[in-house]
Amino acid sequence: MPAVAPPDDAARADARRHLEGLPLPSHALGRLADVAAWLAACQARSPARPPASPRVVLFAAEHGIAAAGVSAFDPAETAVRLAAVRAGTSPTNSLATVAGADVRVVEVGDGPSGRLDREDALTGEGVQIALAAGRRAADDAVDEGADLLVPGELAVGISTPVAVLVAALCAREPVAVVGRGSGIDDNAWMRKAAAVRDGLRRTKAVGRDPEGLLRVAGGADLAALVGFLTQAARRRTPVLLDGAAVCVAALLADAHSPGARAWWLAATRDTEPAQALALEILGLDPLLALDLRAGAATGALAAVPLVTMAARVAAGS
Repeated sequence: MPAVAPPDDAARADARRHLEGLPLPSHALGRLADVAAWLAACQARSPARPPASPRVVLFAAEHGIAAAGVSAFDPAETAVRLAAVRAGTSPTNSLATVAGADVRVVEVGDGPSGRLDREDALTGEGVQIALAAGRRAADDAVDEGADLLVPGELAVGISTPVAVLVAALCAREPVAVVGRGSGIDDNAWMRKAAAVRDGLRRTKAVGRDPEGLLRVAGGADLAALVGFLTQAARRRTPVLLDGAAVCVAALLADAHSPGARAWWLAATRDTEPAQALALEILGLDPLLALDLRAGAATGALAAVPLVTMAARVAAGS
């Protein structure tokens, strides 16, 4: 895909000059100044406007590998999480209320993906359908006035394909990328490590091709996240990245559409080694360190008020 146009460097520079002119010691605002300048560049105006319409978009799918005992939860828990979000009772809903964000859910995939340790997770057509669903979700959000996007996922077992994908992209061994995910015990960790090993072996045929990796070892939600992130960048809309699944999808998205990373800000560091590796490659330093495992955009939502604060300080409002 062609490279993504970058944010506005003139607006970024103007925001920096404005911040340096405030009656404060040099660098007094620390990372808040960085956030204000990034937002100004994304909006192509200085000072930046505080986000008025943040939107959370959660992608829901089922992962076949969840049946292999790689999670602390039963595969049926995905449907429970989805129902809680739709009912407005999940942690995501609570945090979104504080952040002033609305929440949308996009269901993708047709039943569980294939077990990545034994078979392809998706068909080639399935990858394209999920990518398109993600792009549509980004277009819908922007067309409806969203000015800050917060993507997330809901699936049980997703940290297993995430580990495979980051290991394949970054040439790492399974032991370096397999975390505790949902809080698994040692036996589940060994099952997960074996699944990642076998899935990683199966990715050799596609190398580092983003769409090939999504087909062999991804899932519909991960492919949709890639489509969402690339389209958000093409629509010149800032995005807050959440945990490991979103960050590894971002790594794939930037490989798919070079330059997309400039439109993203890492919100929080979670407990997964896959996220740390993805952020290192992307060159993004999270704003928060909350040791979250919840996913579902919870970490990124915690950073939305910080983005608003940064914009208000820069604007003097």
